[in-house]
Amino acid sequence: METKDYLKDITEIKNMMDRSSRFISLSGLSGVLAGIYCLIGAAMAYNTIYTDSTSLGNYTTVLVTPEMITRLFLIAFMVIVLSIATGIGLSIRKAKKSNETLWNSSSRRLVINFAIPLMTGGFFIMFLIEKEILVLVAPLTLLFYGLACVNASKYTLGDVRYLGITLIVLGLLSTWFLGYGLLFWAIGFGVCHILYGGIMYFKYDRD
Repeated sequence: METKDYLKDITEIKNMMDRSSRFISLSGLSGVLAGIYCLIGAAMAYNTIYTDSTSLGNYTTVLVTPEMITRLFLIAFMVIVLSIATGIGLSIRKAKKSNETLWNSSSRRLVINFAIPLMTGGFFIMFLIEKEILVLVAPLTLLFYGLACVNASKYTLGDVRYLGITLIVLGLLSTWFLGYGLLFWAIGFGVCHILYGGIMYFKYDRD
């Protein structure tokens, strides 16, 4: 009987330590909504780039104009802002339900470890855009975002790690199939976010 009590106490202590070291207020529903935003953004980007019957993702037959790049930046900006706002809002609501503080040492470590590879990739991609090397933009966004997820996963829910690995694989595949960058971008940021966000919602949020 005493042995069972000791094991129970050890398990509770372990759970408490795990909760204190990980940001568990991350909402799975925010991932689903972010994926939906990304799919809508991908559809808008497709309409912007391919206004005729050119084949999907064939950059060699597309005339890229400054106006097109500006519109694509606006679409990306709107998707990012909506995704971040949704993630923060739903995480605040989840933290309140759990009587937890949203901004603590765990969330700070999460943000820092997520931002380092993401900002590095962002600056690198900006340099490529300046040099008009646009064909690598989609693969590199998937790769660096995937690396950011893997790097930050040890400070939040473990499912984020698998999302990151999936995005890294898609980024590498997208590098091989350069003509289909927008398609891989939609699958990675759209479908994968919806899939993993749904899994996280049913595992951690639904109750």
